Amino acid sequence: MLSELRGLNEECGVFGIWGHDNAAQMAYYGLHALQHRGQEAAGICTVHDDHLLVEKGEGLVNDVFHGDRLNKLPGRSAIGHVRYTTEGGRGIENVQPLVFRSTTGSLAIAHNGNVTNASDLKRHLERQGSIFQSTSDTEVLAHLIKKNISYPQNERLKKALAQLQGAFAFVLLTEDALYVAQDPNGMRPLSLGCIGGETWVVASETSAFDLIGAETVRSVEPGELVIIDDKGIRSDRFAPKANRAICSMEYIYFSRPDSDIDGINIHMARKRLGKRLAQEVRIEADVVTGVPDSSISAAIGFAEESGIPYEMGLIKNRYVGRTFIQPSQELRERGVKMKLSPVRQVVEGKRVVMVDDSIVRGTTSRRIVKMLRDAGAKEVHVAISAPPLIAPCFYGVDISTDSDLIATGRTPEEICELIGADSLQFLSAEGLVEAVGRNDEDPNRGHCLGCFTGNYPTNIFADTKLPHEKERV
Repeated sequence: MLSELRGLNEECGVFGIWGHDNAAQMAYYGLHALQHRGQEAAGICTVHDDHLLVEKGEGLVNDVFHGDRLNKLPGRSAIGHVRYTTEGGRGIENVQPLVFRSTTGSLAIAHNGNVTNASDLKRHLERQGSIFQSTSDTEVLAHLIKKNISYPQNERLKKALAQLQGAFAFVLLTEDALYVAQDPNGMRPLSLGCIGGETWVVASETSAFDLIGAETVRSVEPGELVIIDDKGIRSDRFAPKANRAICSMEYIYFSRPDSDIDGINIHMARKRLGKRLAQEVRIEADVVTGVPDSSISAAIGFAEESGIPYEMGLIKNRYVGRTFIQPSQELRERGVKMKLSPVRQVVEGKRVVMVDDSIVRGTTSRRIVKMLRDAGAKEVHVAISAPPLIAPCFYGVDISTDSDLIATGRTPEEICELIGADSLQFLSAEGLVEAVGRNDEDPNRGHCLGCFTGNYPTNIFADTKLPHEKERV
């Protein structure tokens, strides 16, 4: 993903399946479809003969599950996880699913998001004798569940989930059930699907369902706890539904174009973002191009609305390793060229509109603008299909502190000068909400716009560490 160059990464993807003879293999395929959400580690846990079996490791799904590792995971139910980590959170002890074993039963957990009150909960639990084996927020939930040992399993889980704040989409596996939970604001995407009316599946994105032949049933509701076992599927609640606040970056950047969130297709939403951007700005140009891959849909929409022809002015090299280590400044400067190449015949002598989905630090934008100029572009106009990123994310997205964001405290004109473009335009926050089309009566409902506005949908605790300072899941 180009996000390695931009410094913007989603943290993980989760998958679960119940009632399939080849559960581990289906989880493997599902994780392949979610690989873009996490490329640092992968894991699968199954239930067989009332035991939890787990295989996991660092690397891509193919790197981890080579040889006969999948054959070591028999069973008709499974959960899986792909993960992106920050520097301080690497290590096999943090690779998910996390498995916890005790005399009262075993539990495996996979998690997407970030628990904003995790530090408070950890201190409280440690004072009561809990010992943590990882730096992951996910482990907090396991300890909270065990603290309510006198209650039935469903009630223990509900009581534990009710103590968490922030963004979380959990899949949990025990010897006799698969549990699925979504935070009260529904900040992370999570969908239910079905195969043949008997096998139930859950995934961060519906693209995983397409790969395994499952039919999308619905999204998991905010504050909902779904229980799936041999008796079927049923729904419970651990918290009342709060105002929906799905992460806006899912529509802008993170999710695959062939995925749907709450019935809205990502590709079509991005096209509408591009169309709305073209309505909000006026640029005289000869050609429109998008930065591969996530900006292509918005670029097509911009071209359709503006009447400026769309061309493939930038080509992505898909065979460069996902971690390109640059030992010198000269090689670091060549990092973007290793990922992207301009098509000279498309841009030479032309006024080019370069559509992108975001500007984080500005370094990559500046290099791409220079690349297009070196290929002969007469003018380079940058159009961003999202508002400026001005604030950090506390919910499981690797967006740095606001001091590292180029848009914080700067006008678009100042940013334009820094990246060397002829003009720079951003989509408005109102345009973003309307273009995605979530059909909420209040135009500010339905989305988390925290990284664009600095206004967050949940409490942010005083000791909540910034994304680069703590382990993320």
